[in-house]
Amino acid sequence: MKNYPREFKADVVALYESRPEATIRSVAAGLGINAETLRNWVRAAGASRPRGRRTPDATQPPQPLEAENAALRKKVRELEEEREILRKAAEYVAGETRW
Repeated sequence: MKNYPREFKADVVALYESRPEATIRSVAAGLGINAETLRNWVRAAGASRPRGRRTPDATQPPQPLEAENAALRKKVRELEEEREILRKAAEYVAGETRW
């Protein structure tokens, strides 16, 4: 059984919480960890997400370019978070395999 650092667990739970469309299974698969492990971390953190789809607060729909830019900014943030988590995981694994 692997022991993951507390910071790594917190980062992964935060990543899951920040993506309302993502499932535990998809986040776990993307990071190479067991889905049940992530589910336990989410429960232990007391994390919860609202069920169902969120409705936009804006009274007017965004313009097409504004919507696309917002989606791209969101994707960049998600990718940056994933990269940081993977970097920390790689450092952890590298430290674990040193003689």
